[in-house]
Amino acid sequence: METSWNYADVWEAVADTQPSAPAQVQGDRRFSWEEMDHRADGIARWLLSQGVGHEDKVALYLYNCIEYLEALFGAVKIAAVPVNTNYRYADDELAYLWDNADAVAVVFHGSFTERIEQVRARVSKVRSWLWVDDGTSPCPTWASRYEDAATCAATRVRPPWGRWPDDLIMLYTGGTTGRPKGVMWRQDDLFARTNDAGFRHYDESKGIAGVVATLTANGPGMALLPACPLMHATGGFTAMECLNEGGRVVLLEGRHFDPVELFETVEREQVNGIVIVGDPFARPMLAALDANPGRWDLSSLLGILSSGAMWSEDVKEGLLRHRPEMALVDFFSSTEAVGLGTSMSLGQSASKTAEFALGPDVKVLGADGRPVEPGSGAPGLLALAGRNPIGYYKDEERTASTFVVVDGVRYSVPGDYARVRADGSVHVLGRGSSSINTAGEKVFPEEVEEALKTHPAVRDAAVVGVPDPAFGEMVVAVVEPSGSVPPDEDELIAHVRARLAGFKAPRRVRVVPSLGRSPSGKLDYRRLSSEAAHWLAAEPGAPVQP
Repeated sequence: METSWNYADVWEAVADTQPSAPAQVQGDRRFSWEEMDHRADGIARWLLSQGVGHEDKVALYLYNCIEYLEALFGAVKIAAVPVNTNYRYADDELAYLWDNADAVAVVFHGSFTERIEQVRARVSKVRSWLWVDDGTSPCPTWASRYEDAATCAATRVRPPWGRWPDDLIMLYTGGTTGRPKGVMWRQDDLFARTNDAGFRHYDESKGIAGVVATLTANGPGMALLPACPLMHATGGFTAMECLNEGGRVVLLEGRHFDPVELFETVEREQVNGIVIVGDPFARPMLAALDANPGRWDLSSLLGILSSGAMWSEDVKEGLLRHRPEMALVDFFSSTEAVGLGTSMSLGQSASKTAEFALGPDVKVLGADGRPVEPGSGAPGLLALAGRNPIGYYKDEERTASTFVVVDGVRYSVPGDYARVRADGSVHVLGRGSSSINTAGEKVFPEEVEEALKTHPAVRDAAVVGVPDPAFGEMVVAVVEPSGSVPPDEDELIAHVRARLAGFKAPRRVRVVPSLGRSPSGKLDYRRLSSEAAHWLAAEPGAPVQP
């Protein structure tokens, strides 16, 4: 169906239809749709005053905050391209990202002033800096104040070049398996793709008129709390979809995930949905609920949504024990492919770990490019047709290898392997770029990690490949213990062998206080592999499991 969605047009229509409805909440800060729209106009006006033009890139270097979505709104109002920035990046990573993105303006928290000072000379394309006060440092002389900009527009802002469905949203990947890459989404495609999975689905044939009619008939949308960073797709895309539906985005104030703060916020704000990234968020949530049964009123909570990391069956079961009325929705997606698969857990029934029902546009392709036969046991690559990104920014080679044409159909193939069961459901094995080749066998880290995490002594686990002269790569596990007593290496290896083929079991296990997951719950496999290699080299006489 031919559509012409543009986020600025949709959000302005929401603001006009329900001006007094809440749009964003963070602690004591509360903004209505009318206020958010007006403040975004201010940011748009400021960007224009700085010479920001059509499809110029505006980087958002912010923790989760109200200003994040306001600034994004302001950028799309003038058909500029918002660009996420990982706030954990060091100097070289920041300089690379902003240079690669051709960023001309950066919106940043005051906390990052010192780091920006160290890289400003290396990012000469950035002409303008917008400082968001977070109480940590004064506004530098080379930046403008966000609050001054947010209040500088008297009327709604629309650029002289207009707005179009082809206007871009650009999201950089995490870069844990290589340099971060800018994934370019047409706004029309991203809106339509997330609309398909939304709680309030719009009739695409009716466009903006349908949005207004739906809001008029049904009132404001749900209250959604993204517990994960807005700078990554899981948090950012779901927050944008919540705004599409006329909902309210509720943000935590703490900059480190705290399940107690989460549940207190759910109770206070009557949150309907929480967004997380699998076990790294869900396990602490379950531990807090188990330690404080009945402490929080969660009656408003209708569901928890997850994407981006494994969400274990036992953790889902535990969460449902505390609130069986809610739905646990596990989306299998990536920045490049939204809607690969879904699993749903309800009541007393938790879905299996890494088991998904395929989306309607998904195929699993074998090495020959043909669909894998269900029930054959052969692994294949997940491939998503339909609405997809147009490619990677300034990377034609990666674009050609990820977005491929099979029998005249263009697919997004981000590199995730899966097996198709006889009933058509899939068991996801993991990303091929992080797979381990040991003695000619392919081992997917996520599969082994999940087996390790079923041991009671393991809180979290990572599995990496370390170069080995005999096997090519050695499977090594890095585990975070659940208690003060380190788990026994031989016991953990035997635990995995009892659940998976012997070649998949780790030959060595390293115990560490923390795996150092990112705020989005991601693992840095390159770092962990390097650290494991150094650990093994430091004890050359240590026994290795046969």
